[in-house]
Amino acid sequence: MELNLNNITFIIVCFKSENVIFKCLNSLPQKSKKIVIENSKNTKLKQELESKYDNIEVLINQNLGMGASNNIGILRSNTQFAYILNPDTKFNETTFDKLIEGVNKIDDFAILSPLCSDSKFPNYKILKKKNDFNNQIIEVDTLDGFSMLINKKKFNNFFFDENIFLYLENDDICLRAKKNNQKIYIIKSSLIEHLGASSSNIEDINEFEYLRNWHWMWSKFYFNKKHYGFMISTIKIFPNFISALIKYVVYFLLFKIQKKNIYKMRLLGISNSFIGKKSFYRID
Repeated sequence: MELNLNNITFIIVCFKSENVIFKCLNSLPQKSKKIVIENSKNTKLKQELESKYDNIEVLINQNLGMGASNNIGILRSNTQFAYILNPDTKFNETTFDKLIEGVNKIDDFAILSPLCSDSKFPNYKILKKKNDFNNQIIEVDTLDGFSMLINKKKFNNFFFDENIFLYLENDDICLRAKKNNQKIYIIKSSLIEHLGASSSNIEDINEFEYLRNWHWMWSKFYFNKKHYGFMISTIKIFPNFISALIKYVVYFLLFKIQKKNIYKMRLLGISNSFIGKKSFYRID
């Protein structure tokens, strides 16, 4: 399969990402096509990016979440391949060349990625052992969402599940690909750097923690219900519910307000997903 700069568009979703987005873009091939979805409505950043970089389009957007925002960029692109990147990622000097070298050895794929440069945090999971393509290209079951090269032809214009605001949208698209007998690969010879938890410069850390905990629980129940049914999802979420309930009571009695609120958010995320409410919780 042939990959080159003419048939790939980089898609980057930003939310208060001014501290990292420039390093990310500087690491990409200069002539590559780039679409940035700016979810914090920073028009100044849009002007800066469009004046500094070639072949870039910055779309000002309301904060719809990672999946829905990725979809906007993917559908906006007119290339066969869309490369989803978090703004806190960075290519090294050989990342793209090694990626092309690897892809051009593969007959077909749905999703693939370079390997995370930090071996302590692999950006893939193998749930069932497979026959590796070779020692530099391995077939996997899921990829982390910070780096995903997507073959658009494999998804019939249904890419990320827009019901999910945060968490497990990458697991969902990978699982759907695997159910359709599609291939997902890691190119081990191509390395990508990921800062982790640095995509957004949010001043109120407590509010961000509440958001993360609410959506982690909401998404966990929704994902399992979607793929495995209501009963299995209930069984899987029950230990989280009991743990959050106990910790909420303990921290309430100890007057630990911030800790209490974290587990309150977990309980609310579970309960809202359980009764079928949308993933509505947001912060400005």
